[in-house]
Amino acid sequence: MERRPAEGIKPSCWREAPCWAGLCSDVFFDFTGTDNGEALPESIPSAPGTLPHFIEEPDDAYIIKSNPIALRCKARPAMQIFFKCNGEWVHQNEHVSEESLDESSGLKVREVFINVTRQQVEDFHGPEDYWCQCVAWSHLGTSKSRKASVRIAYLRKNFEQDPQGREVPIEGMIVLHCRPPEGVPAAEVEWLKNEEPIDSEQDENIDTRADHNLIIRQARLSDSGNYTCMAANIVAKRRSLSATVVVYVNGGWSSWTEWSACNVRCGRGWQKRSRTCTNPAPLNGGAFCEGMSVQKITCTSLCPVDGSWEVWSEWSVCSPECEHLRIRECTAPPPRNGGKFCEGLSQESENCTDGLCILDKKPLHEIKPQSIENASDIALYSGLGAAVVAVAVLVIGVTLYRRSQSDYGVDVIDSSALTGGFQTFNFKTVRQGNSLLLNSAMQPDLTVSRTYSGPICLQDPLDKELMTESSLFNPLSDIKVKVQSSFMVSLGVSERAEYHGKNHSRTFPHGNNHSFSTMHPRNKTPYIQNLSSLPTRTELRTTGVFGHLGGRLVMPNTGVSLLIPHGAIPEENSWEIYMSINQGEPSLQSDGSEVLLSPEVTCGPPDMIVTTPFALTIPHCADVSSEHWNIHLKKRTQQGKWEEVMSVEDESTSCYCLLDPFACHVLLDSFGTYALTGEPITDCAVKQLKVAVFGCMSCNSLDYNLRVYCVDNTPCAFQEVVSDERHQGGQLLEEPKLLHFKGNTFSLQISVLDIPPFLWRIKPFTACQEVPFSRVWCSNRQPLHCAFSLERYTPTTTQLSCKICIRQLKGHEQILQVQTSILESERETITFFAQEDSSFPAQTGPKAFKIPYSIRQRICATFDTPNAKGKDWQMLAQKNSINRNLSYFATQSSPSAVILNLWEARHQHDGDLDSLACALEEIGRTHTKLSNISESQLDEADFNYSRQNGL
Repeated sequence: MERRPAEGIKPSCWREAPCWAGLCSDVFFDFTGTDNGEALPESIPSAPGTLPHFIEEPDDAYIIKSNPIALRCKARPAMQIFFKCNGEWVHQNEHVSEESLDESSGLKVREVFINVTRQQVEDFHGPEDYWCQCVAWSHLGTSKSRKASVRIAYLRKNFEQDPQGREVPIEGMIVLHCRPPEGVPAAEVEWLKNEEPIDSEQDENIDTRADHNLIIRQARLSDSGNYTCMAANIVAKRRSLSATVVVYVNGGWSSWTEWSACNVRCGRGWQKRSRTCTNPAPLNGGAFCEGMSVQKITCTSLCPVDGSWEVWSEWSVCSPECEHLRIRECTAPPPRNGGKFCEGLSQESENCTDGLCILDKKPLHEIKPQSIENASDIALYSGLGAAVVAVAVLVIGVTLYRRSQSDYGVDVIDSSALTGGFQTFNFKTVRQGNSLLLNSAMQPDLTVSRTYSGPICLQDPLDKELMTESSLFNPLSDIKVKVQSSFMVSLGVSERAEYHGKNHSRTFPHGNNHSFSTMHPRNKTPYIQNLSSLPTRTELRTTGVFGHLGGRLVMPNTGVSLLIPHGAIPEENSWEIYMSINQGEPSLQSDGSEVLLSPEVTCGPPDMIVTTPFALTIPHCADVSSEHWNIHLKKRTQQGKWEEVMSVEDESTSCYCLLDPFACHVLLDSFGTYALTGEPITDCAVKQLKVAVFGCMSCNSLDYNLRVYCVDNTPCAFQEVVSDERHQGGQLLEEPKLLHFKGNTFSLQISVLDIPPFLWRIKPFTACQEVPFSRVWCSNRQPLHCAFSLERYTPTTTQLSCKICIRQLKGHEQILQVQTSILESERETITFFAQEDSSFPAQTGPKAFKIPYSIRQRICATFDTPNAKGKDWQMLAQKNSINRNLSYFATQSSPSAVILNLWEARHQHDGDLDSLACALEEIGRTHTKLSNISESQLDEADFNYSRQNGL
């Protein structure tokens, strides 16, 4: 039977050799895998020759991102080459072939390649990887190449096992385990020590070949540091958490010293010897030496005996010089055992002729030596010189004393002001016209004298700026200061206790350092933090004008919104409606165990009357559970008192509360100020806290401040923290996390862990702070934060890695992983809010509602009519998870419209109309009136709403 080849499919070899072994060349082999022809045979009839030999076979390849890869193969002699992938022939049009002639053998060489795309690999679902191989033909037959697999390269982000820090003794073994992220091809691992690569070939003590682990056979002091595991393949590079290795040295005793001398000179005493723990000294937390560092033994010393003179001997015979001698010895007793030698002369001489002895023909008493006369003259001249110097010093002293008295004047009553010390100062008002003042023409407004006890510190201008911000941090806010000279400080009290920050600098003479403070420089940082966290406004406020079509009023980034339904305001009327959030001290004072769970939200005007209930959405921080909480809605009266509107679990026809996990949706018919309070029923009642860590550089370039916040889990409370941090230049270092804080009276602990010891340090005893239970439980939305100050060892350290542990004793715990660069240019910005509210706070008319008005009318017309099978508004409420207090809807003129208004308020941000469409579809199977509300109409309505509101 003869088969004709399809157009465009016939291989080129058939054109060159029309018939092989008597068979016609137009026998058709189908490469497309369709039913138009037969599969390509393993061999075809051929003349004697050589089978194809592959010079180049396709290699395994990886697709990186969306870039296609090329597979090549080359064979000789080859009349034709085709690729087969996953058992199917690749179409001829996808092949690119080149033909050449081998000069040495004269055989025909053919090279073919194809491209494989990422989509082709992803679309293949088989028991093995995507593969391709080449099939080459010659006159003798066919040859097949090896199978080359094609895989999509990737590398996951998270390590299967991060290295853990170790503390090992010196010469101990260190093993750091690292399991890199899953990837194709498998990732290669490289180790870093203090950000420098480790080369195991240059250090025989280190081995990195054992299953990606780092092994240090004998730990040395130089091996201490921060180790990081780096994993990389052809796609990406990943970095593990750093592990801190500390090699410590246990202390060892030095040799004993020699015994000391006996501690007493006479009698029984002791002598000692000592040794020190310096062989080696303990390092990096190593253990101190065990045992005694001092040893003592008893000793006995002979008492010393001081020497004493014997009596003088007889005078000797008179000598020719008219003198005779006598002697004595220190032998009564002689000194022993270190005793003192006798004091005085051991011999004595005197004239033995009573002055009658003759020398040079003169009596001896008339001869006066010349040296005696010279000595008398020197004494006389020395006395006169000393008298002159004494008189000169006295004159100079008197002159200086008078001059200093005239300089001081009479303004300084207490002379201790001249010392600038820390004694009690007594100042009075400056007299007019004093020539010692730098600006005597200035009229001071100081009328009352004051005694100030304490140091007078003139510091840099930063302290002055702190004191001009607010009188809260100004201990002498009613005092004006004038620096008049380098010796005098005049402090006066003005008649009124006022402090003008803008005019403060003008009260100082030009060219003088006019900054002052009583704070020590190292205490500046806490003052800066507290000052900048003072609230700059007491409320957030937004307004909008609404008419008969209704609309939505949104407070951006607070979770608070107000929905005015269509028809709630009479036609041809319009109202300016406002909404505000109290950011000051809450006016609702909790009674007993009651806790404020939400912000105080005000909507108005209060005299406005609506014909249909409006929906107010208020965020809360309670972990909703009827078993543990009793939650109430409260309203403030015109007299400023708070009264309970309803309990969330109670049945009421005046209003309706729908409590979601993070917000409460309230249907009301009157404006005012509302808030949610909760009364814990058991100790298992939980408040949801949002914990976040911010960081910023301090005034000292080596210091870095970490501020950990624990606030109620409401967007408006966190927005206040964000506003304060932006004012201070703070940076969010980690995504905020949720902490479940139980009402079990146990306190909250905040601690800093895993600080790299060789790069950063924290002050001793400040790494952990504890907050009392009442301060957290009754926080009333005021930001609660703890500050930690870290210091770098060197300015070259730009990376900070540590953990912040926030835990309640016998409660929940959260870990904030801080890994950031303290350089602003290298820091990765973390957005404060994952989802932004609409940029237009007031939305009016149809664009404010997700459900089009025409569809709302059809739904209301269908469900407001009672149905015998129960397919009415009650079924619509149940399908939308509204199962409680249905009597409230029964009192409304259109229950379905109120249910849809509550649905609009509840689903402002959480997606499309699928939930409503499913409910309508399930209910509408027996309702012919709902058949014309198609799912496509709801999808189109949802698309239009998203486009209009920029979602």
